[in-house]
Amino acid sequence: MGSHHPKNPRTGFTTKELEALPASAHGHNLPDGGNLVGRAYHDTRGRTTIGWRQGVKVNGSLVWVSVGKWPEDGMGEIRSRARAIKLDARQGIDPRLVQEAAAIERKNEVQAIIDNEAETINKRKTVQDLFDTWVDIGVARSDGNAEIKSQFDRHVLPAIGHIEVSALTDADLVRIYRGRVEAGNDATAISLSNLIGQMLRWAEKRNPWRALMQEQGNPAALVDVTKLVNKDYVGERDRVLSDSEIKRLWEAFESVQATHDAAPNKYAVERPLPVTTQAAVWICLATLCRIGELLQTEWSHLDLDAGTWTIPSELVKGRGKKKQPHHVTLSTFALSQFKRIQAVTGASRWVFPNTDGTDHIDTKSAAKAIADRQVKFHDRSDLSRRVSTNSLALDDRWTPHDLRRTGATIMQRLGVSLDVIDRCQNHLIAGSKVRRHYMHHDYANEKALAWAKLGDELTRIIGGN
Repeated sequence: MGSHHPKNPRTGFTTKELEALPASAHGHNLPDGGNLVGRAYHDTRGRTTIGWRQGVKVNGSLVWVSVGKWPEDGMGEIRSRARAIKLDARQGIDPRLVQEAAAIERKNEVQAIIDNEAETINKRKTVQDLFDTWVDIGVARSDGNAEIKSQFDRHVLPAIGHIEVSALTDADLVRIYRGRVEAGNDATAISLSNLIGQMLRWAEKRNPWRALMQEQGNPAALVDVTKLVNKDYVGERDRVLSDSEIKRLWEAFESVQATHDAAPNKYAVERPLPVTTQAAVWICLATLCRIGELLQTEWSHLDLDAGTWTIPSELVKGRGKKKQPHHVTLSTFALSQFKRIQAVTGASRWVFPNTDGTDHIDTKSAAKAIADRQVKFHDRSDLSRRVSTNSLALDDRWTPHDLRRTGATIMQRLGVSLDVIDRCQNHLIAGSKVRRHYMHHDYANEKALAWAKLGDELTRIIGGN
């Protein structure tokens, strides 16, 4: 291995000498005096760099310690480092340990800067940031959190999404709830209160959110939404349709349908509910099923010849082991409604297919269509391309879920036991876990009789049609 020496060994290499090194000096040693030695590297682009090391004795052995790289480091700085290393060695200090300590200190300084920057970033995290994290890993609804995202996107994030979590106050939440109440949506205000409260309670237990909330506390804990809603608001619906309302509903369906069928200009008269949706109303009433379960049903879940309908566990309400398939024995009344639908959608996989037949229809579509025909009970502007009439308005506003409650009430009136009604509604039966574990009678006959009684009573109520 070759060497290059400075012109003046006493002063060492000058910058001009280093700059003038030929490419052939690649790999050569450059002794600068006092055991300070460089090694030249010449790259393909014609650039020369020199790594410098200082040799010192430590415990009787010669060790080499890096002191810099030229031209990144000037020769004055390199020689200064070399002198410091030789001084440490003469004092019995291992310069390698000094360099390791310096490296650790630099690393700690960099980490402190990173930590400080991270803390600054965390302090600036907004409600939008919190929501994005929470809805991703903190909550899991059966709809993939679609409803939660919809509620927050419409009512919460536009109002407070930009606010830093550390600055969020109860006043910010009150403005959201009051806005819904003033729009006549007390139920939405309560729903938002529940969701925001759930999100902030989740945040209270986890960093960085917990640290951000320490000074202000949890603002949701300071708001009682029940004091903001209207005094006459009834949180839990108990609407039950009377027999006369059931008969009027049947007649309303028939009247609107007949008028539409007979009209030469279909656009001049009200568009009736699709026959499939009309039938869905009566199936909900006759079987006590949930509208969401019904609208997701496939024809494979039904055996119309046997008069049975099995709602698979993935469609029923509940979680984990509490979800159980529901077996319905169809009354003559309910069976006739499914056959009405079969005449329309029997070729599809779905009982209620969407427009292109690739999936079932939106589970909220029936409720929206029914609400569109009870506009006097809704404080809203007419929506384009949506029906806005009162053709299905009865004594008070009604929803598909009220039909489930109405059917159960009629069963009770007919003398069906509460236990059987619960099972017809696929409720988890309360009581001892031991009893539930050992008592496996499925009440199939009792339920079938209850549904048959209900179907006969509905036939009587509507006039035998």
